[in-house]
Amino acid sequence: MSRRKGSKQLILDFFLSNLGKVVESREIQLASGGAVEWARRVRELRNEEGYQILSHKDRADLKPNHYLLETDKRLPAFKRNISKETRAWVLERNGYTCQMCGAAAGDADPFVPNRTVRLTMGHILDKSKGGDDSPNNLRAVCMSCNEGLANIGFPKPDRIHLLAQVRRATIDDQKALLEWLLKKFHTKITDKNLLSG
Repeated sequence: MSRRKGSKQLILDFFLSNLGKVVESREIQLASGGAVEWARRVRELRNEEGYQILSHKDRADLKPNHYLLETDKRLPAFKRNISKETRAWVLERNGYTCQMCGAAAGDADPFVPNRTVRLTMGHILDKSKGGDDSPNNLRAVCMSCNEGLANIGFPKPDRIHLLAQVRRATIDDQKALLEWLLKKFHTKITDKNLLSG
């Protein structure tokens, strides 16, 4: 008797069968078997298993809710190292309340009918930016905030504030930002001295 595939494996199979093609979020959810937490599974495939699943945050030519798996080659991935003890301690410290929207575990979920609020661990500084799984870098967040459904993040900075932040950054950070922008907008550097110093 064969085991039924989980939503993450179904999503991975879908991406691999559509390698190099842009797919939409509704198609991914459908392929997942209708999983409510399909976006979390996509993040797990990307962050924990190293699949290069791109979104509009990575490439300017992708629209919101569009995703693309360019290659089946995987990058080094991050492993979850949050123990049950750490998870329990963080939940207790945060009063079993989402630290983004204030919803408490067991409340009615305002974004998903017939579901109660469930809490998970969220990183304050993302692991991709050097954050770790220590209690000081963890906070309780509800599934809706973790999946971005609540849209309660910090407001986007205006251009003047953003440019001021970039000007204050170190040269190395400015170069890293330039490299990221050039990659995002598919622009090649013609001046070899630009990034060499």
